[in-house]
Amino acid sequence: MSHPVALTLYGIPNCDTVKKARAWLVERGVAVTFHDFKKQGVPATALDAWIAQVGWETLLNRSGTTWRKLDDATRAAVTDAASARALMLAQASVIKRPVVQWPDGRHTVGFSPERFDALGQLLG
Repeated sequence: MSHPVALTLYGIPNCDTVKKARAWLVERGVAVTFHDFKKQGVPATALDAWIAQVGWETLLNRSGTTWRKLDDATRAAVTDAASARALMLAQASVIKRPVVQWPDGRHTVGFSPERFDALGQLLG
């Protein structure tokens, strides 16, 4: 069964978590628009919406390789939404993935089958 309402999944194609989320959605016949941070960049207006809805602390992946490779001064400079936003626009890989924009306008960060199951009910 295919769902007519598409959702947008933002991420990087070779990210394991993004691969799992995409596979979960495809298995359920969900129409997915994929936004590749590496090729298309981070859309600033979307980033603003994510920060407003889920918070910059949730979006910033402090356990990822990109964050760990940053110098101490750069990491220390991330103290609020504005500084986190600037870093995320400059280095998309520091954004926790995937970010999903669901058809109802809600956003999620990361992947868990349980949470996707709950939100997947919205897809009809």
